[in-house]
Amino acid sequence: MEQSTVKVKIQKFGNFLSSMVLPNIGAFIAWGLITALFIPTGFIPNKHLAGLVGPMVTYLLPLLIGYTGGKLVHDQRGAVVGAIATMGVIVGAPDTPMFLGAMIMGPLGAVVIKFFDKWIEGKIRSGFEMLVNNFSAGIIGGGLAILAFLGVGPAVDGFTNILVKGVDWLVGAGLLPLTSILIEPAKILFLNNAINHGVLSPIGLEQVQHAGKSVLFLLEANPGPGLGVLLAFMFFGKGTAKQSAPGAAIIHFLGGIHEIYFPYVLMKPMLFISVILGGMSGVFTLVMLGGGLVSPASPGSIIAIAAVTPPEGMVYVANFAAVIVAATVSFIVSMIVLKSSKNDEGSIEDAAQKMQEMKGKKSSVAGQFNKGTMPDEVNKIVFACDAGMGSSAMGASLLRKKVKEAGLNITVTNTSISNLPSDAQIVITQEKLTPRAKNKLPDAYHISVDNFLSSPEYDKLIGSLQNDITEEQDELVETAETEAVGTEPNADQDDDLLLEENIFIGKQFATKEDAIRFAGEALVKAGYVEDSYVDAMLEREGITTTYMGNNVSIPHGTEEAKKAVIKSGFTVVQVPNGVDFDGEQAKLIFGIAGKDGTHLEILSSIAVICSEQDNVDKMVQAKTAKELKDIINSN
Repeated sequence: MEQSTVKVKIQKFGNFLSSMVLPNIGAFIAWGLITALFIPTGFIPNKHLAGLVGPMVTYLLPLLIGYTGGKLVHDQRGAVVGAIATMGVIVGAPDTPMFLGAMIMGPLGAVVIKFFDKWIEGKIRSGFEMLVNNFSAGIIGGGLAILAFLGVGPAVDGFTNILVKGVDWLVGAGLLPLTSILIEPAKILFLNNAINHGVLSPIGLEQVQHAGKSVLFLLEANPGPGLGVLLAFMFFGKGTAKQSAPGAAIIHFLGGIHEIYFPYVLMKPMLFISVILGGMSGVFTLVMLGGGLVSPASPGSIIAIAAVTPPEGMVYVANFAAVIVAATVSFIVSMIVLKSSKNDEGSIEDAAQKMQEMKGKKSSVAGQFNKGTMPDEVNKIVFACDAGMGSSAMGASLLRKKVKEAGLNITVTNTSISNLPSDAQIVITQEKLTPRAKNKLPDAYHISVDNFLSSPEYDKLIGSLQNDITEEQDELVETAETEAVGTEPNADQDDDLLLEENIFIGKQFATKEDAIRFAGEALVKAGYVEDSYVDAMLEREGITTTYMGNNVSIPHGTEEAKKAVIKSGFTVVQVPNGVDFDGEQAKLIFGIAGKDGTHLEILSSIAVICSEQDNVDKMVQAKTAKELKDIINSN
């Protein structure tokens, strides 16, 4: 508990420091660009314009920090007094950029004037408020400026020089890469602001005055370690983590929002080793090749890094090499961790929640992974897929059966993602479609599955819902079932939906595209769909696989292709040797054309039959179309 309290205090301190610096990052970037462009070694050297560099770093930037720090404590009066007090440290130590001094005197000035205002509250005669306010701010600000000039400025100057010499010693001894042992975990534990804005940036700006660049600006901002982790999840991760990693990598690398990769590391704590070794290798590369920046890169985006890299070819090479090397090392170590770990890796959603709790406040990126909140009372569950006619209908049929067996009063329906109803409380989708469903219905509780026919998520969900059973549920579930599938078709309609002539035995295909095209053309010949529907089936497969699990695939068209459906119907293609569907072997292919929900009853029967692997094996071994159809109708 005591360690947690200390960590929280450090986080709050770091957040306060960053709140002084981040609002003024634009000024830092402006100064960095002017420096990179106009100093004697810049892109376009200009003696007159280079005259802006010194006053900006000496006066403008510290004053902005002091002003902002004061405003955080006591609004406008605190900002004014903080800026006056900051001027004292600037003039008291003119040879050192007073960023540390500004971080001290800005808030200190605001605290003093805030205390004074509380002390005189209610004691000023009417009509004298403005006079007292102005003179008190001037007197207190002036006194603090003198104090800062005589004592604080020289003290901060001496402390900064000690830190700079310490960094120089680390560089000379080849030990600077070891700082990653502290910095990389500190980032993920949200202690980075205290390190970055409290130590690294002030020392780095001091180094820029003498060397024209500083490697310290890239110790924390290097996106390489996090990028390596995300790339490893893209290729070797599982579930939602794998699906979300590409988008997270773009946000991290181009947007500079490093917080996006923290949940991935928290999922598997061994990945702390990846980011530490990646960070160390990146720092080593910077030191060896002479990399560095002219000002802080915030956010830590490759674009921001390029913008504040000094105009020397080798420095660009060094900085980009540091990012590439860090990403490569982190990727290799992360790959080893992911491939050697057990399959029971934690949930990215749980890791995101853990990250948010560690941060101590709402995270701007945790929502990228959040399932949503499970409602206290669930009345409606919706399966959603691209078109709403195939995989979602099968999944809904299976869960509806489980809901009925559990005696729960819950409606289970299916639809396309574009038609998700606003009252859906739980939304179940294939993993690749979950982000679309979240965008459509962000407040619902979202569940991702990779196998609609036998997903363990169904039993987990039923288990969590079984606390609210009433005597009326069987009747209500029956009603919900009827609503979900529409009017129950008669036997003649069933026969028309699946004819023996549309069941094909013992087929072989080189690719899944060949198999899908064969099933689609069979639907065309049977008069169920127009020719354009076949291409829509291939397009649908490109969105996300129609493989359902248990050696079953159900190719069908996109939502837009529904207008090409003449009437509902099925075709069944038996492929005893299997055909590859993205690494899975499909041995039964059910081509589907659905119109006005009339196909849902038989699709429900197919889902229930195929949820048992033994039934699928019997259909794969069937010798005639009649035998296979009889197995389907036996449900």
